[in-house]
Amino acid sequence: MITLILSSTAFENKGIIPRKYGYKNENYNPPLKISEVPEGTKSLALIMDDPDAMGAVGKIWVHWILWNISADTKEIAENSIPTDSIEGKTDFGEIGYGGPAPPDKEHTYIFKLYALDTKLSLEKGSTKMDIENSMKNHIIDETKLEGKYAP
Repeated sequence: MITLILSSTAFENKGIIPRKYGYKNENYNPPLKISEVPEGTKSLALIMDDPDAMGAVGKIWVHWILWNISADTKEIAENSIPTDSIEGKTDFGEIGYGGPAPPDKEHTYIFKLYALDTKLSLEKGSTKMDIENSMKNHIIDETKLEGKYAP
């Protein structure tokens, strides 16, 4: 069974995310490649967060939320979002990509990609909780890409 795949030309899975994608550097989103989208997918959603932030700030830090990505999208180019997709609010209090910014030590950042059987009816600036609640019972497949980043 072939399942949804998310990769990047900028870093290997579980590899080091280049400096320019950091919040305090150029803060560009890294290029992402999407393949093996399952049949019946109506849209894709992406959540990037930092579970290692729990120790430093007491919660999983949300860095990027993107939804209603077209099911035929093969790539999210560096420093861009696909046409018609919508971005949510990060824990930086901003809409759009907020790159890695570990306050203490190396953290692992997780890009989670979801294949959905619907488009989400949410406003720009919605939160991770809004997205997760809307995706319930609509996830066909999911995958993840992990990268490490140190201060």
